[in-house]
Amino acid sequence: MRTILAVAAASILFGQPAFTQSGDDPVYQVGNGVTAPVIIKEVKPNYTPDAIRRKVQGTVQVSAVVLTDGTVGEVHVTKSLDLDLDEQAIIATKQWRFKPGTKDGQPVNVRVTIELTFSLRDSRR
Repeated sequence: MRTILAVAAASILFGQPAFTQSGDDPVYQVGNGVTAPVIIKEVKPNYTPDAIRRKVQGTVQVSAVVLTDGTVGEVHVTKSLDLDLDEQAIIATKQWRFKPGTKDGQPVNVRVTIELTFSLRDSRR
């Protein structure tokens, strides 16, 4: 019997040190005294039945702001794969929880880049 296994994996990438303004609260990137947020809870995205049927595979890259309370604020897709899977990547990322990044020992908002990989594996039994 042939079975298709859908797998979603994620990784966080840290870019160049930078500072941006988002509303009233500054948003930092890792570096120059800003520490990286640490994942406490990772939620894997759903691999939609339609995407599986169409055999869509690859990576969705999102930019997300980890807030001072460890929740995820703004999330947007920076590298699209498929509209269905892009949406699932955003939904999953918003459920992640972190130990927040810090600057001078205080929690700060930190922008991170997250890659969520969707792959199909053919398993025969």
